[in-house]
Amino acid sequence: MKTIIHSDQVPAAIGPFSHGTAFANLIFTSGQLPVSKDTGGVVSGGIIEQSKQSLENLRQVLFAGGGDMSTVLKTTCYLADINDFSQFNEVYKSFFNTDCPARSCFAVKDLPLGVKVEVEAIAHVK
Repeated sequence: MKTIIHSDQVPAAIGPFSHGTAFANLIFTSGQLPVSKDTGGVVSGGIIEQSKQSLENLRQVLFAGGGDMSTVLKTTCYLADINDFSQFNEVYKSFFNTDCPARSCFAVKDLPLGVKVEVEAIAHVK
């Protein structure tokens, strides 16, 4: 049976979707934007600050679903500018240490709210 995941530690969804869903032992997150729960707006700064916020939001959604960064099996990462790839990678690896999951990462034309990055994941429950 599908379970809806909601975290009070991240901003409310900006559309008709949940923070994530779980089925059996799997967690599927929605894309996490670099929006601060405290301000309700996009964090100031460039790709480094936005990557940190997106990944922190992802961590909180995973935690609400019974997982954490160590249970992530696959991520999909969207960048507004492929030239940000190396800076994004530096932040990304700091959240996963040396145990990085499978990943797809590509540039897209536009992201919601004009942000530079969005990250979603598939994980398993601890």
